[in-house]
Amino acid sequence: MMYTMLIILVVTIVLFVWGKYSPDVVALISMLSLFLFGILNLSETLSGFSNPTVIMIASLFIIGEGLSQTGWTALAGKKLISLAGKSVSKLLIIITLGSGVLSGFVSNTGTVATLLPATISSAWSIGTMPSKILIPVAFGSNTGGLLTLTGTPPNIIANNALIDAGYEGFSFFEFSLIGLPLLIIAILYFRFFGYKILPKNKTNNKPINIDSTLHEWIEAYQIDNNYYRLRIRSISPLINTKISDWNLEKDYKIHLIRLKRRHPNRLKGTQPFIEFPESNTELRYHDIITVKGKTEDINKLMITFRLGLLPVESAKNELRTNLINQEVGMSEVLITPKSFLVGREIKLHDYFKRFGIQLLAASRYQKPYLEDNITVSSGDSFIIRGPWKNIEELDNQHKNIVVCGRPEAMSKDVDELTYKSFIALGALILMIVLLVLKIVPGAIASLISAGIILLTGCVPFAKAYKTISWVSVIMIAAMIPMGIAIQKTGTAELISNSIISFLGKENPTLLVAGIFLLTTTFSQFINNSATAVLMAPIALLAAEALQISAEPLLITIAISASTAFLTPIGTTTNAMVMNAGNYKFLDYLKVGFPLLILFLITTLILVPIIWPF
Repeated sequence: MMYTMLIILVVTIVLFVWGKYSPDVVALISMLSLFLFGILNLSETLSGFSNPTVIMIASLFIIGEGLSQTGWTALAGKKLISLAGKSVSKLLIIITLGSGVLSGFVSNTGTVATLLPATISSAWSIGTMPSKILIPVAFGSNTGGLLTLTGTPPNIIANNALIDAGYEGFSFFEFSLIGLPLLIIAILYFRFFGYKILPKNKTNNKPINIDSTLHEWIEAYQIDNNYYRLRIRSISPLINTKISDWNLEKDYKIHLIRLKRRHPNRLKGTQPFIEFPESNTELRYHDIITVKGKTEDINKLMITFRLGLLPVESAKNELRTNLINQEVGMSEVLITPKSFLVGREIKLHDYFKRFGIQLLAASRYQKPYLEDNITVSSGDSFIIRGPWKNIEELDNQHKNIVVCGRPEAMSKDVDELTYKSFIALGALILMIVLLVLKIVPGAIASLISAGIILLTGCVPFAKAYKTISWVSVIMIAAMIPMGIAIQKTGTAELISNSIISFLGKENPTLLVAGIFLLTTTFSQFINNSATAVLMAPIALLAAEALQISAEPLLITIAISASTAFLTPIGTTTNAMVMNAGNYKFLDYLKVGFPLLILFLITTLILVPIIWPF
């Protein structure tokens, strides 16, 4: 049975390295093989799907998305970039440090996704190539995952393996005892050496940036020309009436975009903003209404209803602060040549209202216009405003309309904080407190925090399942039985004894070195979570054979599983920056190898001191 187990293990590793099939598919094939060849029974085969590690990791995806959706990650990214100013060396230090610290609490993938656009934009603005900055972002996020227990899945896997073996387990911030020194080393490495060997690759990609995108829209569509803010004065007949009482859009040819209450009272259910005023919306004294229309129609409206004209800030700031937030966004849409709308005379405002979306501006042949009744032509383009979810739904009408850009990515670029932002942050802090004080198990703590984020709407339920990286979750769940199988068949003991016999029993530090090198070799080609699952039982048996503590060996696995610096396929973060920086395979090897050696030396020095044998 051991030889069958070894064959399955080798084939699994080969399939992971080959990369033709998705990692979760490979893991599922491996899991099924263990059952079909009689190595595991049904309960053992499916044990991974009820494992606390899997539940905790899935919950962390939702918590990370909550921070992203409510503006924290965008705000953190932009603050970090702004601190760098025009200094390349300062940008390098701040971005490596920032990606490391952020990834201690948000997933590594989420960290890089957040920082990628701002980093590219900053690199261009200070006159350097993005390729000189992006690998530090990826490597910094990989290293920063070692700052906390939940920073990266290998930490959780190593901790749970330790607990299952009868140890107390690592505390939430215990990983930072080694993670912080490694992050400092990474920062110093890139500042004084790594930057010199990073390539200067030319790229043409532009990140999504709401501010610059709005500026382009304002110029192309002349949005600011017909954009007004009016105040309902004390003598206005609109006071205490409903919008439907006046038929404003038909009689005055204006479109009511937004309403701001000057005297909101949350205790009485009065919100400061009504983003999309409806026919039954009541108008009150001192309300400020944002309207769109021709100047002569606005003047007629002001005279008839005795409204005051408020000064409009620069259009860019006005649109950025007043018309876009965490829940409401803007986008550009195009009419496709085969759209059923082409050649039809329609009321554009009414068409977009079906999707709960406002029409702000239109353009034909690169010239702005805003006629309500038009005959639609192929290539017509529009600026629309609505809830981000409605814009994404409109994107599904791809046969008729093309939504330019990525609404979901743009929504995450909004750095405005709302009350939901503090709920999401509070949920994260609650999870940390529960873990630090060990009030409840880690899986329960993460589920509680994820539940708060979902129930309060920080992440809509409809997005919750999309938020979770099911490839990672299923792969980890399907690989856990592999760990059981290599112990059950004696394969783990065979590999462990081989390592011990090769390195000797006298010096446990050599064992740490061997485990580090074997784990990091796997992690260059195999997902780091799968690597940790494979190596954990081997480390536990080696510790038992030498009668030493398993803590230094498992912490070494967590460290080395996060050192996939030599290939672009070692981690998702490495792959994410590859195209953005136009990197080649050898770029990772050239830049990553010296850093890997530094991490190995640091591990061999500090781990035995912090976690004695």
